[in-house]
Amino acid sequence: MQATAAAFLARPHPRLLRIGRWGAGGPALVRGGIIALPPRLRGPRCSISLSIGGGGGAGASEDRGFSYEHVPVFPRYRIRDPYKLLGVDRDASEEEIRSARNFLVQQYAGHEPSEEAIEGAYEKIIMKSYQQRKKTKINLKTKLKKRVEESPSWVKALLGYYEVPSMDIISRRLFFFAFIAGWSIATSAENGPAFQLAISLFSCIYFLNDKMKNLLRASTTGFGVLVGGWIIGSLLVPLIPTFIIPPSWSLELLTSLVAYVFLFLGCTFLK
Repeated sequence: MQATAAAFLARPHPRLLRIGRWGAGGPALVRGGIIALPPRLRGPRCSISLSIGGGGGAGASEDRGFSYEHVPVFPRYRIRDPYKLLGVDRDASEEEIRSARNFLVQQYAGHEPSEEAIEGAYEKIIMKSYQQRKKTKINLKTKLKKRVEESPSWVKALLGYYEVPSMDIISRRLFFFAFIAGWSIATSAENGPAFQLAISLFSCIYFLNDKMKNLLRASTTGFGVLVGGWIIGSLLVPLIPTFIIPPSWSLELLTSLVAYVFLFLGCTFLK
């Protein structure tokens, strides 16, 4: 049995003989199970660098670096004038400026220099607009103060009786007298607004006494404001066209509404 195996191994293999006949340059050599082709049959060598998945190497490091090659670049991002950069007029509203900024940011998102230029131009315009409004308010107050100082003495004395409270006080008292007026209109078909007028008068006296710290003076001022408002209302109401006034509104109700306005102004702006 061993002699038969040795004879088989000593005999040349048919496939190796056929491979040895390939090509005109001579037989191929078999070395350790690897076939070495003759030089004339060898193809050109090529080097391929392929990175798959999370593999490392030079190709992977280049892929990790971001490039702006395919990102749209804002063509005006180097312009210094913020209005020209955003493409808006100098008298454009804040809404138009904001819309232009949002549109450009959306169009050129991903290019950091373009985004920074658009945001910077928008902030410059908004800040400039805020400074102009603040300067205008200061100039207006200065002009009003100058006119008051140049006005006659009787005008100065008259203005000395008035003051402008905070918006919180104005809004709360306006809401209160508006409620009294609505209450009077809602109950005008049943009876006159005498009860509502009394409440508004006492409220006006209360508000005045809170500022004047003198009940007698506050009562006199509040009653005088009511009488003055009632007289002016009696003179103004007949001048109103009848087609404007609802049929259910009486002359007394309309006069009371005018008196409410005077009571609100008196208890809010009088010193």
